[in-house]
Amino acid sequence: MSTEARVALIGYGLAGSAFHAPFVAAAPGLRLAAVVTGDEGRAAAVRQRYPDTDVIESTDDLWQRAGDYDLAVVASPNRYHYDQATTALTAGLSVVVDKPAAATGQQVRDLAATARRVGRVFTTFQNRRWDGDFRTVRRLVESGELAGATRFESRFERAAAPVKSGWKGSADPADLADIRYDLGSHLVDQAIVLFGRPHTVYADVHATRPGAPAPEDATILLTHPSGVRSYLRVSKASAPVGPRFAVATPDAGYHCWGLDPQEAASRAGHAPTDPGFGVYPEPQWGTLTTASGDTRIPTLDGDYLGFYTALATCLHGEGPNPVPPTHTADVADVIEATFASAERGLPVHLP
Repeated sequence: MSTEARVALIGYGLAGSAFHAPFVAAAPGLRLAAVVTGDEGRAAAVRQRYPDTDVIESTDDLWQRAGDYDLAVVASPNRYHYDQATTALTAGLSVVVDKPAAATGQQVRDLAATARRVGRVFTTFQNRRWDGDFRTVRRLVESGELAGATRFESRFERAAAPVKSGWKGSADPADLADIRYDLGSHLVDQAIVLFGRPHTVYADVHATRPGAPAPEDATILLTHPSGVRSYLRVSKASAPVGPRFAVATPDAGYHCWGLDPQEAASRAGHAPTDPGFGVYPEPQWGTLTTASGDTRIPTLDGDYLGFYTALATCLHGEGPNPVPPTHTADVADVIEATFASAERGLPVHLP
């Protein structure tokens, strides 16, 4: 590999254009060498913003040229993630897959086994690990300021918008359009990062609006080996009325409101290297409550670029995988368990 890993990005919808391309282009050690899209409008947008980046019309064309690249980023519709990641790995490319990496934990383990066999890196773009508010919660837990946590609450709720058409509004299970694969992947991953793989999973899941083809509202309860209980709320049809995060210990607590600003900034065309990108306004800072009273805690900056910076280091053999496949498999196992739990109306034990 040269000093810059050559990256081929598959897909230039919202994920590709807002969550991947700007950060790949800005990350030291990576070069956005190609974007795969057969859409003429998206191809024109790529050429305008990234004039030195090749546009490839199809994944078949990419596989024929696989030797020209080092890394494939799979940002296509969810149903293609597993197959495209498998093909990319067997073609000799390292792979980033947007979440969900696959429908099942076994598929994730298959991808990890393929990566080991061919000597390449397989990782998942769990970008919400680099949300500023989650980075702050993680720091407070790991520093001991929230030691002995007993309850973790995480909410990602959005007020109702028109029911989507296309694959994101599909009732076909193969499209993985269910809210649990979308926003749920983020919240389950964050809970696992903080407190480890849970041993029980309970889920209450609904399609709350007439005409909604797939579940768009879920409450997921996890019990972790330490005894911590995670209460996760995801919805595309519920106005946010609770804190984004709340963590409780026997004698301290923390809560914060609102969403990380990086998505809105990137969708508006700002680059992650622009001044102020990812900075939380002071009114959005969280509050730490102890016996001494309430203290406002400055929220750490959001840093999606940190994922790709860490990945570049990993690709050059100088650092760990930023999202290990074992974590991705744990997330997939939990989401699988939510389907069994919702069907039975009972908690499900994870081995």
